[in-house]
Amino acid sequence: MQSRFKDKVAFVTGGGSGIGAATAQRLAQEGATVIICGRNKAPLDEVVATIRQQGGNAHAVQADVSNEQAFVTALEQTAQQYGSLDILVNNAMAFTYGAIEDMSTEQWHSNFTTSVDGTFWGTRTAMQLMKEKGGAIVNISSICGELGTPMMAGYSASKAAVVNFSRAAAAEGAAHNIRVNVVVPAVVETPATAGMLSDEGMLNNTNRLIPMGRVGRADELASAIAFLASDDASYITGASLPVDGGRAAVLVTALD
Repeated sequence: MQSRFKDKVAFVTGGGSGIGAATAQRLAQEGATVIICGRNKAPLDEVVATIRQQGGNAHAVQADVSNEQAFVTALEQTAQQYGSLDILVNNAMAFTYGAIEDMSTEQWHSNFTTSVDGTFWGTRTAMQLMKEKGGAIVNISSICGELGTPMMAGYSASKAAVVNFSRAAAAEGAAHNIRVNVVVPAVVETPATAGMLSDEGMLNNTNRLIPMGRVGRADELASAIAFLASDDASYITGASLPVDGGRAAVLVTALD
């Protein structure tokens, strides 16, 4: 494995499982010092232990991304303790499921606190910390932010907001060599989707709607995130990269 991130410090939110954990492992494998953040300490410690067993350098920080002070403090302390903040991956998310007509205002707002407010707080703090030497920010959206998704209006709206916020951040950060890009997954095998994908009928229907015929893996998303975070993407900013097996490229695929 190449060492694209040697001497780099990376901070990954939602790093205790799924895409966040896979991303932390990938960045560490390529030489980064990785700080993973999440609300629950036990899964963070497990990911850190795995990375260290593989010879990587990782540390856990217990902080709720929906809490501005806690999240900002975690980022600032990371830069102070490790000398810099070079990469930020805003991966943490939260969502509610239900019909619009039955959705409370509180439920609606809960979709935005982590995905939108957290992404804003993280990006703002990272831009302040990266201003002198540059850096890379990768925000995670969703196909739900690209296409209308019934019963997930709040989540869909929040993930659409992440995309356009990232474009504005890219425009502002470019003068300081701060790149801001977005990865847009569809259905990925993670603990969050395990219940849905454990149903054979649901899995088969989902696979049939994806041109490549299968759902994604967390490590495949991690590869795309690592690319955008690396100098291989040095002239890419303000981009939204679908990593979805072609799902967003088609109106529908034929179903027998």
